[in-house]
Amino acid sequence: QPNAMGGREVGALANLLAAHLDLDNEQHRHLVADFWQAPQPLAAEVGVKACDAADAILDGRIKAIWIMATNPVVSLPEADKFRRALATCDLVIVSDCSVDSDTVKCADIVLPAQGWGEKSGTVTNSERRISRQRALMPALGQAKPDWWILSQVAKRMGLAGFDYQHARDIFNEHIALTAYRNDTSQDVSENNQPRHLNLAKDLSPMVVGAIASIEESLNHLKQQNKNVFSFSHDAYDVMTPFQWGGARITP
Repeated sequence: QPNAMGGREVGALANLLAAHLDLDNEQHRHLVADFWQAPQPLAAEVGVKACDAADAILDGRIKAIWIMATNPVVSLPEADKFRRALATCDLVIVSDCSVDSDTVKCADIVLPAQGWGEKSGTVTNSERRISRQRALMPALGQAKPDWWILSQVAKRMGLAGFDYQHARDIFNEHIALTAYRNDTSQDVSENNQPRHLNLAKDLSPMVVGAIASIEESLNHLKQQNKNVFSFSHDAYDVMTPFQWGGARITP
């Protein structure tokens, strides 16, 4: 679980939207739906959490499950119950870099995922420090990054908005959503509330690792005159660890 915080940042929890927005907040749902140009409102109900998935399979609420980057028949509480549940599930898909994991043995379909030393992207630790992850070696066989596998399945399902060519594209989308309609800025000392960055104003004068400048953002947001930012190809490649929000510098 080396990137659990990174997963939370992009909404990979049953009760969270991307950019740490709340699923049970109607305003947040509308904001994300507008940013993604969703054809219909986002679901308002919390999904099934990992620890509740076994019960949802056993009572028929879950007919198919796709497990990525984890080994739940070993790591989850009541792991044996989860193993029994997978045995009754209509379809079990597992993305893994190993053919010998305990969960892979329960799968109907196994997709070859890249291992740690083959991946390129970012990871986030518990203090929101983002580190650039670079591949140490070429991927073996047909192994692919998780984002590529997800995007290919989404395209084959006829879903739009998954034309990512690089992990950098997804990181830039995360930056853009974080900045989207983020028009307030306040210090933590004011009313004892956390400081919300106005990224359109605050990000450029901050130190972001070794990045000297941040360019304008995604093309579709440019066309809408949304003042957000993104990393260029070269800037993303040389990115060094930084804490999200950065540190103030004197011009």
